[in-house]
Amino acid sequence: MERIKARYRKLVFFTWFLTLDLIMFGAFVRLTDSGLGCPDWPGCYGSVTPLGAQGDIHQASQAMPFGPVTMSKAWIEMIHRYVGSILGMLIIGIVYMAWRYRRELGRSPALAVTTLVAVCVQGAFGAWTVTHKLMPAVVTAHLVFGLSVLALMTWLSARERPHLAIAAAASRWKPWVAVGFGLLLVQVTLGGWVSTNYAALACMDFPMCHGKWVPDMDFHGGYSVIRGLGELPSGEMISQPALTAIHWVHRNFAFVVFLYLGTLAWRLRAEPGLRGPATLMLALLVAQLFTGLTTIFFQWPLLIAVLHNGGAAGLTLAAVVLMVRLSTAGSVPAGGSGPNSVRV
Repeated sequence: MERIKARYRKLVFFTWFLTLDLIMFGAFVRLTDSGLGCPDWPGCYGSVTPLGAQGDIHQASQAMPFGPVTMSKAWIEMIHRYVGSILGMLIIGIVYMAWRYRRELGRSPALAVTTLVAVCVQGAFGAWTVTHKLMPAVVTAHLVFGLSVLALMTWLSARERPHLAIAAAASRWKPWVAVGFGLLLVQVTLGGWVSTNYAALACMDFPMCHGKWVPDMDFHGGYSVIRGLGELPSGEMISQPALTAIHWVHRNFAFVVFLYLGTLAWRLRAEPGLRGPATLMLALLVAQLFTGLTTIFFQWPLLIAVLHNGGAAGLTLAAVVLMVRLSTAGSVPAGGSGPNSVRV
């Protein structure tokens, strides 16, 4: 029985790690404009790898030298798909073990099945990202579902990691953490909307935008969901005021999230069993503020932009761990035999 539990934990932890890596690599795909490196799906011009599509890729790159199709971008996009496929198979393995050994593991397989459903939906949005030519609403949904898969994998992993017992009195923080998670989800979605609309540099100054605290903005154009990349619903090119609105909302809501989660995490550090994820959240909030400002001052350097996306993923997993641990408030955590027998 212990052998089965150990194998299951290793599979869950490895899959969680790969999920985090895939989200970071997905940001790299998006930020290098490689999403249409292979403009069909699931293959690349009908081939399993870009090697079999060299002629088509060369022809496309010759026709549009600065277009979305090059050999390097094709490989970036296909590697992203390969890793995504491996992740899907690993989650199928988790579901299999969770179902077959549900008695030995002492857990319902429902969470594992939910994770499988989420990754299937995520894969569908990945395909639609290509077939809908990087439509912002589809790409943003792809990003949000990717973080949802990470949240579910973090939930699975957190259940398997022993930690210090949480005092029953700490349960009063549950609604506060839930609100914080909701605010974080909104901010991540707003950030995805900035990225998928290429609005990161719509405001080149800080703390003002175009020299004003409230610049000229077009909220209707910026937040119209059903439209193509770089377009308004009318088919016209998206305006600068629309891009400014997208950027300005994300920038200012970030301070709301920073203050709320920062205050909450600082308070939660007083609870030994929550100190680890709370401290991680504080560190990531500072890092997010730094990388966010750096992208403006240094005009969106690739590494910093990828790290900014990774910070959003890190905040998501920290919030999930806090919620999972608070759910055990007043009881001995899984994997431990007493309040002092396990560590964070």
